[in-house]
Amino acid sequence: MILDDLNLNLLKTFYNVAKEGSITKTAEKYFTSQPAISRSIKQLEEIFNTKLFYRSLQGVKLTEKGTILYSCVEKIFENINQSEVKIKDVDTLLSGKLSIGIPSQIGSIYLFDKIAKFHQLFPNIEITIVSKTTTELLKLLKKHELNFIIDTSPIITSLKNIEIRHVCYLENCFFVNDKFPFNEYEKITSLNNITNYPLILPIPNTANRKALDEELLKLNIKFENVMNIHTSEMIISAVKKDAGIGYTIKDLIIDDIKNGRLLELMISEELPQTEICMVYEKNTLSNVSKYFISNFLKLSL
Repeated sequence: MILDDLNLNLLKTFYNVAKEGSITKTAEKYFTSQPAISRSIKQLEEIFNTKLFYRSLQGVKLTEKGTILYSCVEKIFENINQSEVKIKDVDTLLSGKLSIGIPSQIGSIYLFDKIAKFHQLFPNIEITIVSKTTTELLKLLKKHELNFIIDTSPIITSLKNIEIRHVCYLENCFFVNDKFPFNEYEKITSLNNITNYPLILPIPNTANRKALDEELLKLNIKFENVMNIHTSEMIISAVKKDAGIGYTIKDLIIDDIKNGRLLELMISEELPQTEICMVYEKNTLSNVSKYFISNFLKLSL
């Protein structure tokens, strides 16, 4: 096959000679010898079994078949040059991509303000935020469709070359809406008091729920009147509609607490915190993602 005999140097020599229209000028411009250039052209003509240049005292001119080859080779080297520019642009953050996997509730309190600032500074960086289950996000990470993942701990995976780094801890709280009777609100000061009310909790086996259940087990407390809801957004919505006492990450409702729409229950026991971690594949982080992690997430790699 012709491709087996071709190499980029032969095509580069052909390309340069065609542009300069002279073997002599090409040799002078690219600091090589005329015989070496002539040998490369002859080798290329033997590979294609055709004449590529007409030679004269004035220089060289492409044959019809040489013109066809030149149009193809020109595109190759233009693409190479463009790739070099794009790679340099990524290094200087003039272009590139940033793809992050993160659950929506964590993204809203931890990531989105940082993404907004980053996008203002580097508007040409294409940003993609993916919200799926941890298992699905890990699959996308392995396929290199994500640069990194931010999710709740523990993150269990059998994937190789995966690095898991601590990011921060977030507080959890029990809360009610502003219609909750104030005299009852004041009485709820411990986990034992909560057992008398309908509860809205994360579904079993999620990170938040497992940590809470482990704490209840230590204290020999059992919740019975429980509605299990998958997302924090729906838990908050259910509480606002008088469905019961909710349990979620405090930062998710901090604005509602400040505005008086929701009330945090002042529980005497120390509630479990939620650990947030970053997951990435070793040695595959792009310069864009490294910059974002170091300068916006303030994490060392």
